[in-house]
Amino acid sequence: MIASSCEANEAYLSSRPRRIATLIGPTASGKTELSLSLAQRIDVVLISVDSAMVYRGLDIGTAKPSLDTRERYPHALIDVRDPEDSFSVQEFCALADEAVHEALAESKIPLLVGGSMMYFRAFREGLANLPSANPRVRAEIREFAEAEGLEAVHAELARNDPDSARRISPRNLKRMERAIEVYRITGKPIGELWKEHAVAPAAERLDCELVEFAMPEVPRQVLHDRIESRLRSMFKEGLVEEVRTLRQRPNLGSENLSMRTVGYREIWAHLDEHQERVNEAEVFEKVLFATRRLARKQLTWLRQWVKLNLIEATSTELMIDRLEHKATQT
Repeated sequence: MIASSCEANEAYLSSRPRRIATLIGPTASGKTELSLSLAQRIDVVLISVDSAMVYRGLDIGTAKPSLDTRERYPHALIDVRDPEDSFSVQEFCALADEAVHEALAESKIPLLVGGSMMYFRAFREGLANLPSANPRVRAEIREFAEAEGLEAVHAELARNDPDSARRISPRNLKRMERAIEVYRITGKPIGELWKEHAVAPAAERLDCELVEFAMPEVPRQVLHDRIESRLRSMFKEGLVEEVRTLRQRPNLGSENLSMRTVGYREIWAHLDEHQERVNEAEVFEKVLFATRRLARKQLTWLRQWVKLNLIEATSTELMIDRLEHKATQT
């Protein structure tokens, strides 16, 4: 009887289409809770899609699942870098692909969960094999920006890569920095390299069906209330002290990518400005404003993805039904 049951299960797994699932949503929308509920019901491997959870020591401010939770339900791509390290979209895609392959080899469904929309788009659509971040070049660009201003940075970009300059706002130093960095390293505009070294979309390169879920959109005030409630819990848990601890690391500064994360950036700047003294109400409002702004940006990304036919993930049952029986997206 046991043997027959095992054989039937193996036959089902071998005949089941290879599927990858993604669960996308803004901060404080309940993604983690829903993904854990799903993990309790079916064989999934959770893969974090969060540009801040990759860093060790950024725990409270990223709402990182607890160690107990991760022991019970392991998450790939959490705590894979020290906060002094850079971490690029290319690195994310490579590690995510590796985690997907491992999950599929175990006949499990990879479930990518998070709110880093750029990471999701890169994973889904494919990303060119561009050069990795170069700390020296980036430092030179930032020094130039501080000395000459953002307009001068944009002018350099326009001289060397006019297509990127037309797409990138002169106020967006991060994107200008990357485009200029690529040009300085390779001597070619980033768009040209994209065409030369494009990587296939996820469904093609991983030979899988991609089933994409989005958290249901709630009224703005409801989301704002959730964000405020969660942020108050973070402050009570010691978010400011977590940033203080990070500031003691000799090679970590506000210019590091990890410290540009919403929450950490505002608290770091507040501590600099006030010589380590904290007006908690003031810094709370700064972080709250930045977090709500992040949520708006995330929702804007999602609304632009309507054409992708994202499935609204209203319940665990719906997700299971779509994954195991009725998934039709490619």
